[in-house]
Amino acid sequence: MKIAITGGAGFIATNLARLLKDQGHKIVLIDLKKSETFPEESIIADILDADAILDATKGADVIYHLAAEHRDDVSPTSRYFTVNVGGGRNVIAAAKAHNIKRIIFSSTVAVYPLTPEDPIGGSNENHNPEPFNPYGESKWESEDTFQEWAEQDKSRSLTILRLVATFGVGNRGNIYTLINQIASGKFMMIGNGSNAKSIAYVGNVAAFMAHALSFGAGKHLYNYADKPDLSMRNFVLECRKALGKDGLGFRLPYIIGLMGGYVFDVLAKITGRKFPISSIRVKKFCANTIVNAAQLEETKFERPYTLEKGLQEFIKGEFPQ
Repeated sequence: MKIAITGGAGFIATNLARLLKDQGHKIVLIDLKKSETFPEESIIADILDADAILDATKGADVIYHLAAEHRDDVSPTSRYFTVNVGGGRNVIAAAKAHNIKRIIFSSTVAVYPLTPEDPIGGSNENHNPEPFNPYGESKWESEDTFQEWAEQDKSRSLTILRLVATFGVGNRGNIYTLINQIASGKFMMIGNGSNAKSIAYVGNVAAFMAHALSFGAGKHLYNYADKPDLSMRNFVLECRKALGKDGLGFRLPYIIGLMGGYVFDVLAKITGRKFPISSIRVKKFCANTIVNAAQLEETKFERPYTLEKGLQEFIKGEFPQ
């Protein structure tokens, strides 16, 4: 098949493209810049340029829509909607014009409330979307437009994948930042670490996206998180082990860590500076942030990597000993 991938120069798209090529598919990577990994398969096009997207997707059998405005410091916040909703509409227009029947759309668990109704089991796909930030709101609105596209023709196939934080070589997100602090010796374990967080390894995410090519007509909605979830204690232990370090390192009781966070809140307000520690960050670190991915398991998908193996591969690539 000929497969077009928007956001094609990005982290997840690069891993997906590599896997799809290995499976024998022809790929077209659409982005504002050429993919360093696959320059010959790249087309430079702005997701907001409807004509450019129309040209770039010509002859495609499938569109993976991964392009998005996702950084947490975007200003003005209206740009989330301009890019994520408007760009999605351009993809839909191209699919209609070329009679492309299959779209696989990368969404986010940020469409759910920050604190789920079920803090133990986590939000599932039937949970009422209550986005907690403009990014989540824009992705939820974009999901609606793709749902409308799928409902207009019963022969169309739409897969929406709500992703948790995803890590892997080449990514510089929150998980990289945390491991970098552990590697540099600046990390302090706050609390007992019994809380768990749902995360995903890019090798597994790419594999599931490729697996979605087998889904039939209709609408398919899945949360994606690698299971079983790691507690923060086990996450830190696995990272330190891969980095050649023993145990958990320096630890602080939750109440002391929280009080320290409040002190930095006051200092930040007085000095106008930003500090890596704050009360909200301490609370988030020690909270359960679980996503229910049971529905995904019904597709019989088998993850190529355990979370532990994914962390080992990530640390090996980003923090060589």
